[in-house]
Amino acid sequence: MSTRRSPRKGSRGYSPRKRARSITARVSTWPESDGDGAKLQGFAGYKAGMTHAFVVDYRPRSTTAGQEIQIPVTVLEVPPMKVCGIRFYAETAYGKKVVGEVWAKKLDKELSRKFPVPKDYDEASAWKKTDKLEYDDIRAIMYTQPVLVSGLPKKRPEMMEVRIGGAKLEDRMNYAKEILGKPVTVKDFTKDGEMVDVASITKGRGWQGVTKRWGTKLLMHKNSKHRRLIGTLGQKRPNYVHPTVPQGGQIGFHQRTELNKRILKIGEKGEEITPKGGFLHYGNVSNSYVLLHGSVPGPSKRLIRLREPVRDIGIKLSEAPQVTFVSLESKQGV
Repeated sequence: MSTRRSPRKGSRGYSPRKRARSITARVSTWPESDGDGAKLQGFAGYKAGMTHAFVVDYRPRSTTAGQEIQIPVTVLEVPPMKVCGIRFYAETAYGKKVVGEVWAKKLDKELSRKFPVPKDYDEASAWKKTDKLEYDDIRAIMYTQPVLVSGLPKKRPEMMEVRIGGAKLEDRMNYAKEILGKPVTVKDFTKDGEMVDVASITKGRGWQGVTKRWGTKLLMHKNSKHRRLIGTLGQKRPNYVHPTVPQGGQIGFHQRTELNKRILKIGEKGEEITPKGGFLHYGNVSNSYVLLHGSVPGPSKRLIRLREPVRDIGIKLSEAPQVTFVSLESKQGV
């Protein structure tokens, strides 16, 4: 008989499966924006939960194009973010290098939970030093305001860098001066019907065995003492375990980025999207919100980072999708 073969169990696409270094997702790639004016290329919000909605199908090649369909949607609460600094980068042979930065003169007291906030800072002299800088990229240092979110049990903000893209470098510089020290909203980043990339940290599941982690086959019932282990760690010579051998370890709490999610609606009043009794494990949405088509990684209350799509293959819509109904039924299982 011929030898029976089967493909490897489990994906090696994300390996090693370590815990994420931070609960705030990192964004290392930013697209070149095609817009006329300078704008922010990213934003962040908190995952409230999921529900279902009825939307007029906006996909022209779909079999239900133009008809009302039911789809799953994710609700993100997106309170305003604040810009506390501007950072300048120069291209070098070893990648981008920070050549200068400017911080806002007045910073919120909540930032003292993140790092020591200086009492006296000369913002004007810092801007004068930028006149002599040679830079190729400008990014805004932004932070969230979790104190505005009733569903979060914390006050310490998350900080992140967001690229300022769009027009010429001079226009981006002027835009950076306008937003420094001021709050920005999600509408400064995107609008209804646009595509975004979503980055987040997945739900953690702790240490798990090899069968659950890699989907290996259960050993036969005659095997000695165990069934949910692999048959062998490898050959005797050379006497080490190859990294391709599936073993137990961490599952979940990994950073994952999903590309091309459609923004169905951006709303101002969270009351119109909050279901009866509030979202499970979250509560009520009291700030601005974003309605996304489909699911996003991570549990409720997780910080979700949005970014302009790096591979925009979605359909360009001339007008926003028509959302006819959003379910507000209780998610408490009663």
